[in-house]
Amino acid sequence: MTDSAPEATPSPDPGRQSDIPATSGAAPQPADGVEEFTTVQSVFVRQRNCLMLTADFSPLFVDYYLHLMHQGLRNAEPVDSTLKQILAFFTLHLVSRPWQEYHAWTFNTKTPCIANYFVSGSSVDEEVIGRAFTQDVKEHETNMLFAQNLCKGKEPQTSVIVLHGDTVADWVQDYYRQSEQRQARAFMLEGDRFTLITAEPDADHDWLTELTADDASRITDTEQTKLLETRRFYFRCGCTVQKILPTIRAMRKDFADIISEQGYIEISCPRCGATYKVTPDMLR
Repeated sequence: MTDSAPEATPSPDPGRQSDIPATSGAAPQPADGVEEFTTVQSVFVRQRNCLMLTADFSPLFVDYYLHLMHQGLRNAEPVDSTLKQILAFFTLHLVSRPWQEYHAWTFNTKTPCIANYFVSGSSVDEEVIGRAFTQDVKEHETNMLFAQNLCKGKEPQTSVIVLHGDTVADWVQDYYRQSEQRQARAFMLEGDRFTLITAEPDADHDWLTELTADDASRITDTEQTKLLETRRFYFRCGCTVQKILPTIRAMRKDFADIISEQGYIEISCPRCGATYKVTPDMLR
């Protein structure tokens, strides 16, 4: 774990939400019959002293695709699947942490393809957001993870993790081993269900090490467990015109030529890719 990320951190600053461009359009609604949010269960595995975070991410993935459709965006494979897996495991990680924390992860990958994946969110806002970048991405010698943890009244914590595995589950386990300094196992289960199991004090590490995906799917049947809490999450950025306009007004001189030439300036949100047009009337 290090105190700060290098200059080439390939993500927007997740702590400066007031500076993030926003869209004025209403968020797309989920399809009929689909739950509006994903519910994450936090389950303590007795005798094993492990915490299991698990959820069906179908609702969140529906919102993700509706957002892409609404914005006219599309992520090709393997970028699309990778981003969805990162979103799922990141959300489970949020539930393993205290409510008041805000987290952001940026994966800079060389394999399976050169890309940046940015995800952020908090339990207080009940939202996670993510975006993939494939253009003008700085290539490192190996896959990297830049992780930030922000809590009001405390100094931001930043970790820079060298990733050794080939899958998102491997990367998450690398993060826990190097930054959290404890063991964790990450599993993709049937359908859109994901599970993250973390070692707590006096954990049964041998049991955790030997777990398979099939074992993880049946823990509530084979082990003594206790449901501790549930938290719900939406795929949502939280961007608003009100948040972006003060920043644009302060920078209006930088955009004067563009606005004068075409009558507006188009802003793209670095967190979710949403775009909207800012006109001179909006800046007055």
